Amino acid sequence: MSALPVDMPAAAAKSWRIEPSGDRLLIIEFDVGSDANALSAANRQACAAAARIVAAALPGVTDVVPALTTVGIHYRPSAVGAAAASAPFQALATALSRLLAEPLDTSAATSRVVDIPVCYGGDHGPDLEEVAASCGVSPAAVIALHSAAPVDVLMLGFAPGHPYVGKFDARLAPPRRSTPRTAVPAGSIGLANCQSVIYPMVLPGGWNLIGRTPLVLFDPHRDAPCLLNAGDQVRFVPVSAAQFDDIAASQGTASPAQGAL
Repeated sequence: MSALPVDMPAAAAKSWRIEPSGDRLLIIEFDVGSDANALSAANRQACAAAARIVAAALPGVTDVVPALTTVGIHYRPSAVGAAAASAPFQALATALSRLLAEPLDTSAATSRVVDIPVCYGGDHGPDLEEVAASCGVSPAAVIALHSAAPVDVLMLGFAPGHPYVGKFDARLAPPRRSTPRTAVPAGSIGLANCQSVIYPMVLPGGWNLIGRTPLVLFDPHRDAPCLLNAGDQVRFVPVSAAQFDDIAASQGTASPAQGAL
């Protein structure tokens, strides 16, 4: 659906737009430029915008969901419309455009860096050798490139607590598998197209499995169910199989596999 006109400052209109998605959700979409860091820049804008909107506690807003280059705003039309003379979407879009009129502080979008221990290769990363061959580097180089520096948590999606992280060195760009697996073990690290995912539970998936973490990504009984959030950064830390087992035991997670390959 095309964007409806809203009371939006001209400067802001150049970098984002607001669109309806049904009668209880609107989407703020940030423009992605053409330079090498454009995707990361748009993602940081989305995370910073989400943080500002949450802090504002606008009437009628029930959930704020940052994604790769967008922010979804769930709302109750009756609660929004009760305080405005215009239609609920128009009223909320106008309030949001005013809220986002000031430049976003993307430097504050990254709230923390989380170390993720990973046992690469072997039973935990059955596709490592194939990925290395596809990328034209050694398995050791894949591990070194994947764990070289912190990368952004771009979004959560597909399943609860399921992070998409990146972007990695351009050499780590294997395509997804032609035939997805029906059951990927929890904690598995997938790699494709310079991005990674971490499977929070046993799920089907078509990403190349290069390693696995013993950390619990999603636990509905924790105060914060998701280990990671959009706007965080992760640092992948290589560990041995023995270290993996020790961490898994302390986490109460199964080893070597939660689910079948």
